[in-house]
Amino acid sequence: MFRRKLSFDYNPAEQRPVIRCSICTGEQAAGFQDLRTDEFREFMLIRSGRDAQEFARACGVERVEKIY
Repeated sequence: MFRRKLSFDYNPAEQRPVIRCSICTGEQAAGFQDLRTDEFREFMLIRSGRDAQEFARACGVERVEKIY
């Protein structure tokens, strides 16, 4: 199976990478939270820990914070 390379553009001065988790369903989505407005822009669904690691690596961070 081929894995696609993640590509996106975000400004670390204005946004931060986060994983939004649903308390009810447990669904997780990776994306970017605006630092001024706290608005969340979804980028991809997280189906496994490997997806979360790949997203963190693509963002250039060791760990991505989870928000609820």
